[in-house]
This record gives sequence, C-alpha cells and structure tokens, in this order.
Amino acid sequence: MSNPFDDDSQEFLALCNDEEQYSLWPTGITVPAGWQVVYGPAPRREVVDHIDRSWTDMRPKSLRDAVPEYGGAGRRPDPAPSTGSRA
Repeated sequence: MSNPFDDDSQEFLALCNDEEQYSLWPTGITVPAGWQVVYGPAPRREVVDHIDRSWTDMRPKSLRDAVPEYGGAGRRPDPAPSTGSRA
C-alpha cells in the first residue's frame, strides 16, 4: 500500500491546531481530534502552497506568545518616556 500523504492524484486538506501548527491531510482519512480544516479539499500542490503561505513561523503559538517581540508574558517593559531634558 502506498503512502496516502504522497499521492498527488488525491485531494488534500490543510489542517490547523490550537497551537497554529499546520498539517497536510488526505481527504480520505478522518481529521484527528484537536485539528480543524482551514483549507481544501484541493489538489496536493495547492494545499501545500496554502500551508507555505500561512505557516510563516514554525514555533507553537504558546511559545510565540511567551517571547517579548510578540507581546507575550515575557515582554520587557517599555522604557520611560523622555522628558526632553538632559541632566
């Protein structure tokens, strides 16, 4: 039996989970719990292209939310506003 994930003749779905991670998924296989269909069904190449455009940061959402550049809990406080005077 061939791998259904590699079969270019079938249609696929793009799935996304709560951590905003994506997966290419064959239409003939039940979508696993915790994942939602966000694109498709469509040809494999079209779904892969959609995932490539959508999933630009491979880090899970919880990690992105925790780091300063994303405004998460690890965010550094803004510097005090300048008064315009110099000591």
